Amino acid sequence: MSESNETVRMARLYNRLREPVLHSAIDVLQLAPGSRGLDAGCGPGLQAMSLARAVGPAGHVTGLDLSPESLTIAEELAEEAGLSERVAFQEGDVNELPFDDDSFDWAWSMDCVGYAPFDPLPPLLELVRVVKPGGRLALLAWSSEKLLPGYPELEARLNATSAGVAPFVKGKKPGLHFLRALGWLREVGLEELKVHTFAGGAHAPLTDDLHLTLMSLFQMRWPGVETELTQGEWMEFQRLCVPESPEFILDQPDYYAFFTYSMFLGMVAG
Repeated sequence: MSESNETVRMARLYNRLREPVLHSAIDVLQLAPGSRGLDAGCGPGLQAMSLARAVGPAGHVTGLDLSPESLTIAEELAEEAGLSERVAFQEGDVNELPFDDDSFDWAWSMDCVGYAPFDPLPPLLELVRVVKPGGRLALLAWSSEKLLPGYPELEARLNATSAGVAPFVKGKKPGLHFLRALGWLREVGLEELKVHTFAGGAHAPLTDDLHLTLMSLFQMRWPGVETELTQGEWMEFQRLCVPESPEFILDQPDYYAFFTYSMFLGMVAG
């Protein structure tokens, strides 16, 4: 399988896991039919297409990303979905948006602005600049999970490793943590601030796709943790979280996991 096909496959799998959560978040936004919006950090465009469906055939969504490869995939997927006329993709940096002032009715950024380990204010100021007065800005990010039912001590240790707290990093100011985003929105002058948290989950029996998605999630959440665990913790991790193990936790008949996304909303003053 080519690298691009694998990227599409995994993006679709993760999107399937998150889809109910994303639909709930979009419902809360109540995007006006016919409105024009920006998806900042759109990746392969799956959320941009969901947003385009929400604003209807008279609306339009622009997806922005730094990765030309992701944008090529996004354009192919939009054409495949019959949405090429309602979604456009453009290469660019969220810190220097290539759009005029007041270009959009709203802006959305998921697992991007404020989530990566960079100063959130420059991209937020850019988003405020390109959204019309009275328009809304939404920041979303993965905010919690429970993936190892029955093993809270091991999961707590894993989540305390460098990989587990990422994209937060050691020495970073507490105010730069994504869950402090209300302060950022207030600092850039947004009004009518709100926060919503949405939960998603999975339980046995798992489909093959869901099994693969959760297995990949383990690898993504806790890479390279061996050096930060005791020998006993590492052995338990291998016993429960490695697919080749006869005790792999995803194969247990009572497996259940959940995760949350948090969405911070504000309105551009006008």
